[in-house]
Amino acid sequence: MSSKIFYGIIFLLVISAGSVFAQESLISVQTDDKNYDEGDTVVISGQVVTIIVGTPVALQIFIEGNMVEIEQITVAQDGTYSHTVLAEGPLWKKQGQYTVRVSYGTGNIAEVEFNYIPASEAVVNTEIFDVSAGNKGTFDVEYSIKGGTVKEIIVNSNNFSLDVLIETNDDGSITLDLSREFIGAEKQDGKDEMFIILIDGINVAYQESAVFSESRVITINFEEDDSKIEIIGTYVIPEFGTIVMMILMIGIMTTIIITRNKFQMKI
Repeated sequence: MSSKIFYGIIFLLVISAGSVFAQESLISVQTDDKNYDEGDTVVISGQVVTIIVGTPVALQIFIEGNMVEIEQITVAQDGTYSHTVLAEGPLWKKQGQYTVRVSYGTGNIAEVEFNYIPASEAVVNTEIFDVSAGNKGTFDVEYSIKGGTVKEIIVNSNNFSLDVLIETNDDGSITLDLSREFIGAEKQDGKDEMFIILIDGINVAYQESAVFSESRVITINFEEDDSKIEIIGTYVIPEFGTIVMMILMIGIMTTIIITRNKFQMKI
């Protein structure tokens, strides 16, 4: 065989192999987040380029080579597919990077990864923050936070609120033990009223987990990249005065204008 023919064959093989490797996968996959905690819902979705009638998408989830989930997903008429997985149970015990692998037909495979933290490994920091109370000195706010850190807690006398400045690295939550001596939300008859909670200016829901004669304990969910939580009551530091119920209702109506539900409370 002449050298020209030999090199010609090699050239064609290289071109052929290159076109195979350059071919895009006929299926895609993604998750709705990159970080999940135990109990979270993992939403997996994607699309196939060419529908093979009667062929489902085969889905598998692995951690360190061990399978934690397997499922077959029906493909919609437009080529899309979606599946939700609840990240909990006996197989969801290891912290680390999980791999979602989907396959469709012969040789069409796509993967995506996410990080998972079981409840036993979740880092919850419980600390006491020393808040300045003007002429009254300081007072302590005990808090627990997951998914971020507290940078500052400031008394906002103009807004009758505590402003909690946070730095986040994931979706998370903060629980605060609020002393009635320094902040509260009360009706005209002295009974408890709901606080107004704003995160970066948006009204959100919160959970009140305990009510004591001297304090109220509330939990607020936040999202990654959130930075400022405002806890608005009817008074903050008694020497600054007390807002009557009518003013509180005006505040509530004002925040409703910009309200949207950022998320549902997760426990």
